Amino acid sequence: MLTCGFGRQVCGDLDTASRREWLVADGVGGYAMGTVSGLRTRRYHGLLIVAGDTLGQRHLGLAALDATVTIGDRRVRLATHEWSGGVIDPAGHRDLASFDLIDAVPRWRWSIGDVIVEMEIAATRGRPGVGVAYRLVRAPGPVRIEIGALCTWRDVHGERFAGPDPGIDRYDDGFVFEGRYRVEGPGYSPGGGWYRDVHYREEAARGLNAREDLWHTGHFSADLRSGDRTGIRAWAGDLADPPPNADDIVTAARRRAKQVAQRCRPHDAIDETLAQACDQFIVRPAARVHPAVVAGYPWFGDWSRDTMISYEGLFLETHRWDEGRELLIGAAGSLSEGMLSNTADTGSLEYNTVDATLWFVHAVGRHVAVTGDVDLAAELSDRLDSIVDHHLTGTRYGIAVDQDDGLLTQGLPGIALTWMDARIDGTAVTPRIGKPVEINALWINALGVLTDLSAMGGQRRDRASRLRKTANESFKNRYVRAEGGLIDVVDGPFGDDASARPNQLLAISLPHAPIDDPAVVMACSELVTSLGLRSLAPDDPSYRPHHRGGPVERDVAYHQGTVWPWLLGPYVEATIRLGIDPTGLLHGLEPHLNEFGLGSISETADGAPPHTATGCPFQAWSVAEVFRARRLVQSVS
Repeated sequence: MLTCGFGRQVCGDLDTASRREWLVADGVGGYAMGTVSGLRTRRYHGLLIVAGDTLGQRHLGLAALDATVTIGDRRVRLATHEWSGGVIDPAGHRDLASFDLIDAVPRWRWSIGDVIVEMEIAATRGRPGVGVAYRLVRAPGPVRIEIGALCTWRDVHGERFAGPDPGIDRYDDGFVFEGRYRVEGPGYSPGGGWYRDVHYREEAARGLNAREDLWHTGHFSADLRSGDRTGIRAWAGDLADPPPNADDIVTAARRRAKQVAQRCRPHDAIDETLAQACDQFIVRPAARVHPAVVAGYPWFGDWSRDTMISYEGLFLETHRWDEGRELLIGAAGSLSEGMLSNTADTGSLEYNTVDATLWFVHAVGRHVAVTGDVDLAAELSDRLDSIVDHHLTGTRYGIAVDQDDGLLTQGLPGIALTWMDARIDGTAVTPRIGKPVEINALWINALGVLTDLSAMGGQRRDRASRLRKTANESFKNRYVRAEGGLIDVVDGPFGDDASARPNQLLAISLPHAPIDDPAVVMACSELVTSLGLRSLAPDDPSYRPHHRGGPVERDVAYHQGTVWPWLLGPYVEATIRLGIDPTGLLHGLEPHLNEFGLGSISETADGAPPHTATGCPFQAWSVAEVFRARRLVQSVS
C-alpha cells in the first residue's frame, strides 16, 4: 500500500490536495483521473475518458459525481467545485479525513461527526468503464446518500458550452448520454439543466481556456446503514453489455495490481508501486492488434520514441516479455525508408524523429539479451538490416551517414528530430542540426546490437562491425572536450555546439557505448537534481529555470533547463559502469510518488529549486527509467 497522506497533513490544505492527482487506466487507452481534494482542476479530469481509434483521440463522458450525504437533518456535500467567479465550495474537502492509494486503487474517507463514508474508484480492464463504490464504514443510524451525475461528451482536449439539451435515454436504473455511454446506479431520478462556468485552474495557469459547462443528468440515491455498500458504474462501447458492479470492479482492479507487482519480484514497496505504475501505460487498444504504450496521461497518446526508451522498464523489468515481443513486431511493421513511425495521434503515421528507430534497435537488443529470444532476432533480421541500408544511403530530413567519418548527421531548418523537439510557430527551439552526441551514441550502439544478434544466430554481419569501428573512432576524435565532457552537436550549421547537456550520458550508458570516460559523468553532475537531470546547465545564457506560463513560455523552457526524471536511467547506469557509487541518486523520487501524480513520476520539473513538478503528472519514460535505475542500484548494492 502506498499511503499518500493522513488527515489534515494532506487533506487540510485545499490547494495542496488539489495539486495531487490520481489515475486509474482501463488498459485500452482510456482512464479516470482527478485530484485528492475532488476539485477538477484540468479539462482532462473526469470519471470516464474514452479512447478513440488512436490513443490521442479521447473523449470525456461522465465528468463528475456530486455526492451529498444526509445525516438526520444535516446535509453534507462530499464534492468540491470551483466556478469561474472564483467561488469554491470546500465542504467536501473540509470533512475529508484521509486519502490512500491501495494497490493502485484510490480511496477517500470522510469523517462527519461519528459517521465515516468511504469512496473507491477503479477502471474496468480491457474495456472503457469505471466503478465508483461507496461504503458507510460507520454510523449510529441510517444515512442517505444522493449522487448527482455531471455529464458531457467532447474531445478531451477541448470544452463544451451550454446549448441545446443533450439527448438522454432514461431507464429505471440510469441513463444513456447521447448514445455514447451508459451510467447505472441505485434509485435513479432524472434531472436536467446546465452547470455553467466550471473553472479549471491548471488550464488557466497553462494559458488555455479554463471554463466550460456540464449537464446535470439526474441523481442516484440509497439509504445506508453501517457497513452497507452502494455504487455507480459507467461504460462505453457495447452499451447492452454492462461491466460488473462497482464493488467487483474495485476488487478486480486491486487483485490485478497485486499480481502485476508480484510478477516482477519486487524488492520493496516502492518497487511494487512503480511496477503498478508501469501497468497503467501498457494498453491494447481496440483498433490495434499489438500492445501499445501511452506516453503520458492525461494528454499524450502513442509515441514510438517514448515507447522504446521506456521498453526496458515497462516490459523487461516487469517480466512482460510476451507482450513486449508483440509490441516490437508490431513496431517493425511501421518501418518506412528505414525509419520507425513516431506517432499516429494525429490520425496518420508521422515519420519525424531521428532517434526512435535507433531506440527500437536498442529495445530489440535488450529484449534478446534478457530473454534469450533469438527467434525474434531472426524474425526481425531483414528489417534491422534495412534500417542500416537506408541510413547509409540517406532517408528523410537529411538523416544519413557521413561517408567521411561514419557518423550520423540529420536535420533541416524548422524541424526538430531529436528528443529535444519543442517548436514554436514552426521554429525549432533546439534544432540541433548536424551530428548530435546521443544520436551517434545510439547509432554506434545499434551497430553493436546488430553485430551481437547476428553472432547469436550463427551469422556474420561484417558490415555492421566495420561501420561501428569507423564511427567509434570518429566519435572519440570529434566529441571529447579537453576540459572534460562531450560536445553536444558537431558539424552544425554554425559549427560545433558545446552546450552542457545530459545527452552525452548515452555515450557511456548504452550497452555498446563508444567511451568510458568518468569526466562525462562529472560534467553532468551540475545537471543533477533530486528529481532528475536538467536539460541545460544553469550557467548557460539560454537556461530557463521555470517550466511555467502559457504554451510559448513552456515550450521555450522545455529543453532549456527543465528537469527530466527519465534521464536518471542513463545517469545511474553510467555511474555503475564506471564504478561510481550511485547511492542517494534516487532518494528524491520516493517522496515525489506522493507529491504530484500519485504513485507515479511526472514528465518534468522546474530547473530551479525546489524543482516543482510540471508537465504530465503520469509519464511512461519517467516511471520506466526510474524503475530500471532502482533495479540497477539494487543489483549492485
